[in-house]
Amino acid sequence: MESCVVAENGSNVSEDDVKERCWDQREALPDEPRCVICGRYGEYICNETDDDICSLECKGISLSRLAKSQQPNARPCPVKLPATDECYYVRDNDNKSEVKPLTTDQTELLRRKLDILVKGDATPPPILSFASCKLPQKLLENIEIAGYELPTPVQMQAIPAALARQSLLVSAETGSGKTGSFLIPIVSQCAKVNEEHFQNQQKPLAMVLTPTRELCIQVENQAKVLGNGLPFKTALVIGGDAMAGQLHRIQQGVSLIVGTPGRLIDLLTKHEIELDTISVLVLDEVDCMLQRGFREQVMQIFTALSQPQVLMYSATIPKEVERMASSMAKKVTVISVGKPNKPNQAVKQLAIWVDSKRKKQKLFDILMSKQHYKPPVIVFVGSRLGADLLSEAITVSTGLKALSIHGEKSMKDRREIVRSFLVGEIPVIVATGVLGRGIDLLTVKQVIVFDMPNSIKEYVHQVGRASRMGEEGTAIVFVNEENKKLFPELVETLKTSGAAIPRELANSRYSVGSFSAGRGKRKQKHGF
Repeated sequence: MESCVVAENGSNVSEDDVKERCWDQREALPDEPRCVICGRYGEYICNETDDDICSLECKGISLSRLAKSQQPNARPCPVKLPATDECYYVRDNDNKSEVKPLTTDQTELLRRKLDILVKGDATPPPILSFASCKLPQKLLENIEIAGYELPTPVQMQAIPAALARQSLLVSAETGSGKTGSFLIPIVSQCAKVNEEHFQNQQKPLAMVLTPTRELCIQVENQAKVLGNGLPFKTALVIGGDAMAGQLHRIQQGVSLIVGTPGRLIDLLTKHEIELDTISVLVLDEVDCMLQRGFREQVMQIFTALSQPQVLMYSATIPKEVERMASSMAKKVTVISVGKPNKPNQAVKQLAIWVDSKRKKQKLFDILMSKQHYKPPVIVFVGSRLGADLLSEAITVSTGLKALSIHGEKSMKDRREIVRSFLVGEIPVIVATGVLGRGIDLLTVKQVIVFDMPNSIKEYVHQVGRASRMGEEGTAIVFVNEENKKLFPELVETLKTSGAAIPRELANSRYSVGSFSAGRGKRKQKHGF
């Protein structure tokens, strides 16, 4: 008999009609059933276990756990996935199997093939599987639930280095798995400490600082997934939520604090919170923190700690970040994966020369084109007022439902807008830089940079929203004479990624020195 599941309305559903992966399923709304495995919307009921599930993937995990519980003495068989890069990636669920360490030659070869550059003494070789890190078994199960089938290149190198207690400065492409590369070591270390000391009340052992509230929410949510079922609790400290509740959460006992620098400083100045137990400090999107003037606040928090291990992450690592890292730790291992300070290679960039007065109509043309419109779409603009006005214009002119998101909107509104975007209720979001950094918008395949940002570094981040974990995406950027200060860097960025360069941009006197004469005369066909 064909296996099937039951929808929440009671009707039988063939497995051909059930969502295949948990990431295909939306988040659960209040009062809706939740998947017993991952916590997303439990759209179906598994016939065999009578549990709420969200997909065939989670059904398989549920049935596998049921089978193991019924055969406690059965030895699990090793499971290996097909290698995607010769024989480097290994998946092995047999914890008793010994993994031979890589030789020096193998380590150098692997790093070359994966574009991993390491500067530092005694840095451990890259890992080939999560199981080789001696992580808690429950954490390995959670890693699989979180969607990490195999470590990405940045995870392969950063995780063992972090577990070796090295302070790190990590640069990798946007969407490459940086968040997992610092959360996995944190959850592992915190869980082991709490289990060894049998603590009734957890104490803060790690802290993650990010520049935006949205990124904090995302990091904490991912930490909860990885720490599920382990002695590991988290606290979220951001503006927009009541400080009393955040303080109470910390006082009840947590292992990880995730927050923005400003709110944490506010909390620390008004209330006594012990931070001497914190041994790991993570600075995510550190270059953005410096741009937003958070350096003094970050250093104030750092000096309140007792010489923690420092893990600094970003897609771009300018010189001021390197200087800051050296001031926070005596020995810093620098890990660079891919091409530093360059857009994700999985993103196809398309630069279009368009006068400011015609940008709106060009945007409408793209959104109305069956060939070029690839929802869901993020449109980046330079101001909050511009975001509000443009989102209204899109809705009126194209009939597409569009909403704006920026720093002046309440935290509640911003969360609801992102939720609506992720579940497909809104196909277009018009955003300021608030969505340009680190936010995991897995469904986004197209970004339109309506207003060029003030720096190429910010452009790199915005373009990166079109790809997560190596998935292909498209970024369209509008450019004209108003962006002349960025012409040299923009031309170089487009050339590096193999993107065509508009004739007007190539021939501009402001691009001199960045563009070779031979390629400058190529005509670009936009197709719009």
